[in-house]
Amino acid sequence: MDKKVLVLDLDGTLTNSEKKITPETKKALMEIQEQGHTVVLASGRPTAGIEPLAEELKLKENGGYILSFNGGKITDCSTDEVIYQKTLPPELVPDLFRLARKLDIGLLSYDEDNNIITGMHYDEYIDVEKNINHLPVKQMERVEDYVDFPLNKCLGTAEPSVAAEAEKIYEEKFGDKLCISRSEPFFLEITPKGIDKAASLERFCQMTGHKREDMIACGDGFNDLSMIKYAGLGVAMENAQPVVKEAADYVTASNDEDGVAKVIHKFILKDNVSENTDRM
Repeated sequence: MDKKVLVLDLDGTLTNSEKKITPETKKALMEIQEQGHTVVLASGRPTAGIEPLAEELKLKENGGYILSFNGGKITDCSTDEVIYQKTLPPELVPDLFRLARKLDIGLLSYDEDNNIITGMHYDEYIDVEKNINHLPVKQMERVEDYVDFPLNKCLGTAEPSVAAEAEKIYEEKFGDKLCISRSEPFFLEITPKGIDKAASLERFCQMTGHKREDMIACGDGFNDLSMIKYAGLGVAMENAQPVVKEAADYVTASNDEDGVAKVIHKFILKDNVSENTDRM
């Protein structure tokens, strides 16, 4: 049997609405790892926000990987080695935070002590990021004066309609130097140019010898589009954004209905699983 690489977005995909892995999904993931398949957790979250889930799924013992910061960093869980990393150009960081103040939106990043760092604009979406990652928040007048270390990404926060406008402005100003995308209607991802989940998975394949044809990628958000198109089999969750469903080869059940477990049983374990959302 060909060994598969199962690449999973976290929020809205691997985890349910309570941000937990369901017992059925966990059981299926443990089973395929025991059979020698590889699990990759791919998220816009910082590495520290992914590690608890990696530990729960025993990725260290089973040779799994963490792809964090939307692809800006790849960590080999078995050795804790960072096998790939790309950071924001330091000369652009002050301009990113200045523009956020001008637009009156939230903008955050992460320091070397695993704090979320942000300016004085605080909104409910910063709390969303805080609660997802279980990381403390440090507020300061001018984040750019505090940052003397590399940043893997910045995350803008705003009401969806405001975030859409901010995306256009950031794209216009920085689009030639940075990658600007939305992972959620209220989250604006700012990552190094050439960084998205697909580009990172391509580097992952080059470094580990895995093939994209053996890759199954599951996601629900805008920032999952690239990897869903890149993988041998791209899967959208039933709860995915419409554009993600349109790009996918297959639509599975929602994250609250063990959608990931159903994909595992259908395409890796090859069980007979009833799926109302089958589009293949």
